Amino acid sequence: MFISFEGVDGCGKSTQARTLAQALRDQGRQVVLTREPGGSPGAEEIRRLLVEGAGERWSAETECLLFTAARRDHLERTIRPALDAGQTVITDRFADSTRVYQGAARGTLREMVDRLHELMIGVEPDLTFVIDIDPATALARGQARGGNEDRFESLGLGFQEKLALGFRALAQEYPDRVRLIDGSGSVQDIAARIRAVL
Repeated sequence: MFISFEGVDGCGKSTQARTLAQALRDQGRQVVLTREPGGSPGAEEIRRLLVEGAGERWSAETECLLFTAARRDHLERTIRPALDAGQTVITDRFADSTRVYQGAARGTLREMVDRLHELMIGVEPDLTFVIDIDPATALARGQARGGNEDRFESLGLGFQEKLALGFRALAQEYPDRVRLIDGSGSVQDIAARIRAVL
C-alpha cells in the first residue's frame, strides 16, 4: 500500500506516520517511511528552499513548480522502487498538501496544481489520513517545536485556518481515499482511530 498523512502544520501527522510504520513493522511488514518535501537526495535539497526563509520568499506558482520537482524525484527514487519491491510506503505529506497549500490557501491555483500532478506525477496514495485538529492548537505546537523549518507557520493563524478548511474539503472531494481523523486526545487515541480505518 501507499499511504499518506496530511494536515495543518503541527497537527501530529509526522508522529502518526512514524507510529503506523512501527506498528506495521511489528507485524513483519516491510515499510518505507518517507516525507515531503524530501524523501530522496535531490528532493531534500529542494526542501531547504521551500521550508526555510521568509514566508513570502516564493510566489505560490514558484512553490508549485518546486514541490512538483521534489515530488518527481521522490517518486522516481524512493516511492516507486519500494512499491515495486512489494513494500508499504508511508509518506508524511504528498500531492494533497500542494493542492491545499498552493492550490487553495495561497492562491487559486488548484487547476494548475492538478495539471502539473497529472503530467509529472500521475500517482495517488491508496489511502490518505488527514489529522484534523483545531488550527490554533496546531500552530502553537508548530511554533513550540522551534527550528528553522517554520516558513509556513510564519504566515499566521488565518493561513492555518484556510489550510484546515482545504483539507476538510479534500475529504469530501475524495471520500474513497481521504479520511479525516479526529486529532484530539493522546497519540495512542489517534493511532487507534487510524488503525480502525486501516
